[in-house]
Amino acid sequence: MVDQCAQSGEDNRSPGIPAVRWDERPEGPVLVLLDQRRLPAEEVEVVCVDAPALVDAIRTLAVRGAPLLGIAGAYGVALAAARGFDVDEAAAALEGARPTAVNVAVGVRRALTAYRAAFAAGGEQRQAAEAAFAAARALHREDAGASARMAQHGLALLDELLPGSGYRVLTHCNTGALVSGGEGTAFAVVLEAHRAGRLRRLWVDETRPLLQGARLTAYEAAGNGMAYTLLTDNAAGSLFAAGEVDAVLIGADRIAADGSVANKVGSYPLAVLARYHHVPFVVVAPMTTVDPDTPDGASIEVEQRSGHEVTEITTPRVPVAGAGGGIPVAPLGTQAYNPAFDVTPPELVTAIVTEEGVVSPVTAEALAVLCDRSRQVTI
Repeated sequence: MVDQCAQSGEDNRSPGIPAVRWDERPEGPVLVLLDQRRLPAEEVEVVCVDAPALVDAIRTLAVRGAPLLGIAGAYGVALAAARGFDVDEAAAALEGARPTAVNVAVGVRRALTAYRAAFAAGGEQRQAAEAAFAAARALHREDAGASARMAQHGLALLDELLPGSGYRVLTHCNTGALVSGGEGTAFAVVLEAHRAGRLRRLWVDETRPLLQGARLTAYEAAGNGMAYTLLTDNAAGSLFAAGEVDAVLIGADRIAADGSVANKVGSYPLAVLARYHHVPFVVVAPMTTVDPDTPDGASIEVEQRSGHEVTEITTPRVPVAGAGGGIPVAPLGTQAYNPAFDVTPPELVTAIVTEEGVVSPVTAEALAVLCDRSRQVTI
């Protein structure tokens, strides 16, 4: 059994390759991922045959985005079960792959719970593996449905906040179909506005250091025929000052019980700019991203990534020479500060949009009510 991801060689395929899919093959099931590290230069799939391979894909950002990481985590447990590996060991490794994104743990635990329940009910290994797979498939379907409902709630909120005109929306990082079982979170709202003829312009932050905005959001915006413009992260202030932003829409990797939001680093400065310029700052995320067990923003573990991501630039198909595999842009030995996320306090968030509805103003009490309602719907 190969303990790594194997590149499939199916590149230059037509657009619309799913971000994650389960594939049954003669040698056993595999989890197939659209390699987001290679976008937009080429659409290449990566085939994962076991949990360590998937953990590596998650850590190296071949697959990313909070909702999709939950789906991938659930499938990873199912994959370990189907191939006869140590399921508990696989679950523990997957759960720790991206510590800030709570969805990973949610997905892993859901599939693991189904796996254990099947054994407890007297099932054998095959039945338990099937139960884990069924749980992963259910989560995948539910996330697609949640995406559609978030898009509807989000557009209704924009219509309420910004009546009578088209929207100029600024977004950060990537929140579309590449991070979801459906059409995304914040990007799904933008897409809904675009289809309704109410999107004037999508402003796309490049999102340093790994350029998820430039590489991925622009890729999705172009694919959907949107009017969009790319900007460097540090140009956002001048855009606000010029009165060119009507709303900021971002996703989230974890929402604490008090409404604090962890999202891709650079989100917090946008919230500060939005507050100063009286622009709505809206977070769009599924209920799986809300973590009642994390009391506040200070309790959110922020992932610290390699300094090479800052001191070097990696571009698909470009020869590399740096110690981290990229093109050096700083002197050798330069130390770098590279948090993957920052935390925005609830008082800077205009609203949180979920599939179960909108929280505004954002308070611990309002979020708790929404969580209770969500649990009742699930039960």
